[in-house]
Amino acid sequence: MTLRVALIGHGFMGAAHSVGWRQAPRVFDLPDDVEMTVVVGRNADAVARSAAHWGWQESATDWREVVARDDIDIVDIVTPGDSHAEIAIAALDAGKHVLCEKPLANTVAQAEAMAAAAARAAAHGRKAMVGFTYRRVPAVTLLRDLVAQGRIGRVQQVRAAYRQDWLVDPRSPLTWRLTKEGAGSGALGDIGAHIVDMVQFVTGHSVEAVSGTVETIVARRPLRAAGPGGAAGYGDVTVDDAALFTGRLSGGALVSFEATRFATGRKNALSIEVSGDAGALRFDLEDLNTLQFYDRTAPDGLQGFTKILVTEPTHPYVDAWWPAGHMLGYEHGFTHQVVDLVRAIVDDTAVHPTFAEGLSVQRVLAAVEASAAQDSAWVRAGAPVGAPGR
Repeated sequence: MTLRVALIGHGFMGAAHSVGWRQAPRVFDLPDDVEMTVVVGRNADAVARSAAHWGWQESATDWREVVARDDIDIVDIVTPGDSHAEIAIAALDAGKHVLCEKPLANTVAQAEAMAAAAARAAAHGRKAMVGFTYRRVPAVTLLRDLVAQGRIGRVQQVRAAYRQDWLVDPRSPLTWRLTKEGAGSGALGDIGAHIVDMVQFVTGHSVEAVSGTVETIVARRPLRAAGPGGAAGYGDVTVDDAALFTGRLSGGALVSFEATRFATGRKNALSIEVSGDAGALRFDLEDLNTLQFYDRTAPDGLQGFTKILVTEPTHPYVDAWWPAGHMLGYEHGFTHQVVDLVRAIVDDTAVHPTFAEGLSVQRVLAAVEASAAQDSAWVRAGAPVGAPGR
């Protein structure tokens, strides 16, 4: 059997997903073949170039026609967030398996509709996965496994941050990521969604309530990059540039979150530290092949953070790759994502993160925005706007 894939969108994330679809069947022993059938974009010439560059068999400009095709089994959505709900629901209702980039949607209502469509499709054996790809970095999966094994005892506190600096320059042009209409939110949804999901993934606990604030640091930006002719006007930034919030987990632990595009010098610094009563674990994406482990049960003279090089064949996903010490990179998480999705489809096993898990993240993001609008009052995730969190 061959699983035939349609990719909707072909920008930065389209390239990353294309690498995943190309590599997975070549590196891993998949239970079925995978065919990169068609990539879809609005500009016919641009999407045709993407198809040729990344190895898609054909290109198209109408996603509705592609979703309706009988020769498509999986629809992979990497478009801006404002179109996720329409495409994903149409694909699921058409009997396709769906992979959708994070955040799941731009609003809780859209995410709820997507989760409902996924539940309907599941009754017919169709899978729906959210692209929280950092779950599949081997060191992050190992961190989750060690927490689940009780290696750090009871989780008491978590610190999570995702810091970038690509918007520090006020001359950086206005893009869809900086508009409420296109992106839903700014740093909060774009990169904050990743750390909310990661905290819930590695601890096994949900974020129940939050208190936070958001800030738009540069309120207006050029409509195109400044050049010899100067900027062609300016537009309003309608989303946040930075979000800081605290949360309480269902297991009782306190969490601090930071999501910012204004951390000068930080390029893609996602970090998480989980502290328990028997030890601690720390991960930093800018050093993604290592995991820091502190064992508080060791003799006093031997305590201290130990660096684990996560490249052994016994580590998650690693046995299909290179000999120990030969590093993996950013793109490998997208390959692992494809592997997990294909295996779940063929073996008819559970797939994660589900659309319901994506909805839970969307509710946390909405609660942060509601808290910020109420002078950082505590707000329950999933509660109506204005509902107290404590």
